[in-house]
Amino acid sequence: MVMTPSGNPMLDVAAIKADFPLLQQVYEGNRIVYLDSASSSQKPRVVLDAMTEYYETINANVHRGAYRISDLATRHMEAARSKVARFIGAPSSNECIFVRNGTEAINLVARTWGKTNLKSGDAIVLTELEHHANIVPWQMLAQEIGFTIRWIPITDDGQLDLSELDRLLDGAKMLAVSAMSNVLGTITPVRLLADAAHAAGAIIVVDGSQYVPHLPTDVVALDVDFFAFTGHKMCGPTGIGVLWGRAELLEAMPPFLGGGSMILKVTKEGFTTNEIPHKFEAGTPAIAETIGLGAAIDYLDDLGMEAVRAHEVSLTAYALRTLHQRHGDKIHIFGPSEPAIRGGVISFTFGNVHPHDVAQVLDQKGVCVRAGHHCAKPLMVQLGVNSTSRASLYIYNDESDVDTLADALDDADSMFAF
Repeated sequence: MVMTPSGNPMLDVAAIKADFPLLQQVYEGNRIVYLDSASSSQKPRVVLDAMTEYYETINANVHRGAYRISDLATRHMEAARSKVARFIGAPSSNECIFVRNGTEAINLVARTWGKTNLKSGDAIVLTELEHHANIVPWQMLAQEIGFTIRWIPITDDGQLDLSELDRLLDGAKMLAVSAMSNVLGTITPVRLLADAAHAAGAIIVVDGSQYVPHLPTDVVALDVDFFAFTGHKMCGPTGIGVLWGRAELLEAMPPFLGGGSMILKVTKEGFTTNEIPHKFEAGTPAIAETIGLGAAIDYLDDLGMEAVRAHEVSLTAYALRTLHQRHGDKIHIFGPSEPAIRGGVISFTFGNVHPHDVAQVLDQKGVCVRAGHHCAKPLMVQLGVNSTSRASLYIYNDESDVDTLADALDDADSMFAF
């Protein structure tokens, strides 16, 4: 990390790029310009090395063996849990449950807290910004139990329309919301929503998968009840995610899965659950992936999350400005226009060219963007489109990557000649 003349932190992107092996590749004569971190980020060498070291030196199961390498594996895994807790401001590492991803985390809440506390005739509140991971688990449970789902709409510029928030929350048992939209980059007012939910007697469940990799996070300051996120969007490996929950809620919830590790005692007549977090971690965990997540957190800590956020605000501003200047009315960018209230997720349509065709043309120049509905079909309906192209910025992107994107869109313009 370097400093600007004004004393603000600034990332050394050239040095960061060198930390990521995949970004050193050349694709058909073009350097890879990776603009799909909202789907899955690249992994720095230190994360890959941490996982390899586990497999080569202490590959043993955790929480069970009395021998040395098993004990070391357990210590490394629990050290990663402590890093997670500190990174998100959790009061205790015991409140941090390891799962496969953010989707599993939300399903865990739905099948344990939801199935225990929701009944026919109840209501919950979602938003039109949500990823399917924060919609479908609740719809599945609603079909089973019979409660009602209410929806917070969005404004024309992609922000939550909170004009009817009190009415929507009246009598509701839960509010579920994304901290940052994976389509629009909208940063939602989580603390305001948490205060409103609690005032109405509801809990709040937050999907933080797009938020934690990009902004300093403090679950206590946000005053949320459950907070889910995933490792593979924050320089960590796939197959590892986190559910943070208030201890009193987790302790009152039934287990999610049954098997080894989640029990204290088993007899023919029944079982006694283990203490949190192990109560929700049945079976052999993703040990190497957990250790890799710990290494990813160390990497982001070294950069500084304030610097990460400052870099992305600046780069997003440059991207929005450049794309509008270069392509004018041909490009339509969805979401808030002010970089300070959004993340570096830029979803767009380009003339009459199908988003998948745009992505294929860009791929010929080594530019990696996502095309589709981004697991947010209800939001696509509100936007009036079937799909968008999406370029998402992260720590290893710079202005040259944005320029390459803009140049590649010129090729799409010429190819389809609209």
